[in-house]
Amino acid sequence: MSGPKRGYAMTTLCPVCNNTVDPDAAVCPQCGFKLLGATQRFEPVALEDAPPSVDAAPQARAVLHVVRGPSSGVTFQLGDAPLSIGRSPQCDVFLNDMTVSRSHATVEPDEGGYVIRDDNSFNGVWVNNDSVESRKLASGDIVQIGAFCLVYKEE
Repeated sequence: MSGPKRGYAMTTLCPVCNNTVDPDAAVCPQCGFKLLGATQRFEPVALEDAPPSVDAAPQARAVLHVVRGPSSGVTFQLGDAPLSIGRSPQCDVFLNDMTVSRSHATVEPDEGGYVIRDDNSFNGVWVNNDSVESRKLASGDIVQIGAFCLVYKEE
């Protein structure tokens, strides 16, 4: 009969990069994905401090452009299918910050435009500094999800 080896450390895999990480680690040493903790509270930014607007990419019908937050500069093209937004790496729009719920929101096509819906998130979805459960987006709308500020643009 043999038991577990003394000094053996359990390891796990990062859900983003599949790098081996210590189970007590707070972040993945390879990609920086935050592994521990609950969603943290945030306060929405004041609109007078709103970031400048960004023009949509010509090949897209509409985009969400990250203008504030850890992924600043990233653009997500919207298409004919709904997109999930959240901290889970399985989301279509992956926002890696503890102020974002694992499954935070959904953006889906609706009558020639797009609607954003809160997926019962902890911090909610804010459009133009209003907390919303569901809102049809208009070009130039500022969407806040946790520490991220995104600008919605239509062609």
